[in-house]
Amino acid sequence: MIPAIKVEQVTKQYHELRALDGVDLEIAQGEFFGLLGPNGAGKTTLISIIAGLARATSGTARVMGHDVVSDYRAARRSLGVVPQELVMDPFFTVRETLTFQSGYFGIKDNAWIDEVIEHLDLTDKANTNMRKLSGGMKRRVLVAQALVHKPPVIILDEPTAGVDVELRQGLWRFIRSLNEDGHTIVLTTHYLEEAEALCGRIAMLKQGRVVALDTTQNLLRKHSGCYVDLRLLPDTLPDTLKPLLVGHADGGCRLALKDYVELEGIMAAIRNAGIKVQEMEVMQPDLEEVFVQIMQREA
Repeated sequence: MIPAIKVEQVTKQYHELRALDGVDLEIAQGEFFGLLGPNGAGKTTLISIIAGLARATSGTARVMGHDVVSDYRAARRSLGVVPQELVMDPFFTVRETLTFQSGYFGIKDNAWIDEVIEHLDLTDKANTNMRKLSGGMKRRVLVAQALVHKPPVIILDEPTAGVDVELRQGLWRFIRSLNEDGHTIVLTTHYLEEAEALCGRIAMLKQGRVVALDTTQNLLRKHSGCYVDLRLLPDTLPDTLKPLLVGHADGGCRLALKDYVELEGIMAAIRNAGIKVQEMEVMQPDLEEVFVQIMQREA
């Protein structure tokens, strides 16, 4: 099967700054894929190249097998992008905005617009001027604009930034349903709990390079281990355990363990020191912790 997105040895140079440094990436059709990285990692630059909004210095990018440069019309018809910025024409209503967007792809009498409006809870605002909408409503319209031509590949660049919880949950229900119908979803987000819950595979970028690429479960498994939060009486950690100390919280201490087996030795050291455990909680690292570990390792 042709990959939904295929990027090969893509670089992007801005004078002295290399924003992308030989990026290779292949995303299969039907995937829910996460593209993560700190600010300035190159995520938006990569998306711009895939969307045809920027030209790579070297390398190639394809959407559904269509080269984004030599076959740009077909590539853009196959792609819908929800940008970070709230960019829209303030002189049109929601419905007019979506109708014009359909026209850019040569679609007349687009019945899908009504369905998109309904799914994104924009029905009450369909005939409202864009400049009268709240920030959250404007972001819904951006999502609708990306979907009006029913593209097989959808890129969401920070789609829930600055929106309320209700909108976020409604948006993800709709996006999940699109993914279940076979649409490929590529998500960038700083809400890593969203990526952990939604994405089957994740790529992490740092300084223009892919520094991690695997399934979400494998990333969590590879950086296995756990944390134990302890509240002690007296509040003194035995010297033998101080190398494991990674932080303090709520009057207690947090220790990092490579394996659950280490718990037995920790409890023995506390007991031998004549210290009592008032409270204890063992926690598994989440994707945010894995992300921090990988970024620090690649420093």
